[in-house]
Amino acid sequence: MATERTFSILKPDATRRNLTGAVNAVIEEAGLRIVGQRRIRMTKAQAETFYEVHKERPFYGELVSFMTSGPVVVQVLEGENAVAKYREVMGATNPAQAAEGTIRKRFAESVGENTVHGSDSAENAKIEIAQFFQDSDIAR
Repeated sequence: MATERTFSILKPDATRRNLTGAVNAVIEEAGLRIVGQRRIRMTKAQAETFYEVHKERPFYGELVSFMTSGPVVVQVLEGENAVAKYREVMGATNPAQAAEGTIRKRFAESVGENTVHGSDSAENAKIEIAQFFQDSDIAR
């Protein structure tokens, strides 16, 4: 199994409810290391670029507004098969369908306010990490 990195965002609903520590504990208990982390306020331009893949979808504007509505925590996670592992730890997008113990089952308020984002592939993880981190920001 290969050690890899993935990207995570703790969304505005999580930071508003002061859940950073609780979510980080779930991440670390799953065997992933947080090697980069920063709390930011995503700009409209950053959110539009980040979610550009959804531009033609009806929820795009609402998603951009939500992601810029408050601070977020962007993270670089590292571990064995980190992308797949983190997606498992996050749970299904819809918290009602998420497995017990997952981040979304435990903390998400709705499909739209579902606490976290995680990369869907190693390739996208590299792109997403580069949007928010320099190499010098990430622990070695």
